Amino acid sequence: MTIFSFRRTALLLPLWFGLVGAAAAQTPPAKAPAPTPAPAPAPPAPASLPTPQNLDVMVVDVQALLQNSKAAKMVRNQIEQKRNEYTKEISRAEEALRAERDALQRQQGSLSAEALNKKGREFQQKVNDLDRDVQSKRAALEKSNNEAMTRIQQTMLKIIADLARQRRANLVLQRTDLVLFDQSFDVTDAVMQKLDEELPVLTVNFAAPEPVPAASTAPIEAAPAATAKAATGRAKRK
Repeated sequence: MTIFSFRRTALLLPLWFGLVGAAAAQTPPAKAPAPTPAPAPAPPAPASLPTPQNLDVMVVDVQALLQNSKAAKMVRNQIEQKRNEYTKEISRAEEALRAERDALQRQQGSLSAEALNKKGREFQQKVNDLDRDVQSKRAALEKSNNEAMTRIQQTMLKIIADLARQRRANLVLQRTDLVLFDQSFDVTDAVMQKLDEELPVLTVNFAAPEPVPAASTAPIEAAPAATAKAATGRAKRK
């Protein structure tokens, strides 16, 4: 039985292959499948981001400290007093120049042109001297104020640095640069209290006005009365 089956199978194989060949000859060849595009390479895995460091923040209102601390108020008062003192000195000098101008105008008819021009040049020199005096006083006042405020700022920064170390703060921000923040970060009051303790009194060391070099001026040839009036007007505006 086994042999018969084998032989029968052997006989059928040529017939089967013949039929398959004939069918294959009649069936049109199948189209070759389109090549599959190679998959795009996978993007590299993102590098792990560094873990952000924990921030301990302090906020300070520097403008408030420079405006409302005891030392800052004392500096402003002293500067204002010295400014009023200088203003009175300048006003007296202007009054003297106005009186000299009026006298010069009254002498126009009795003095020669040469004498009148000489007095006009002398008057103009006094006006120029007053102008330089005003400039020197202004510069001295500004210098004195800057030195006093620098001392306040240095003390304030030292206090802020000490407080940051105590609180282990690694970031200090100025309040005027912020829009919203947690009010618990604000240490202005603590800094103000310490600043008033360390600088309860601050005396301004007023610098002496230094002479301003005279600018080279052309000889005055205008009428003395007109020159005196214009010069006094310039001094008054200072």
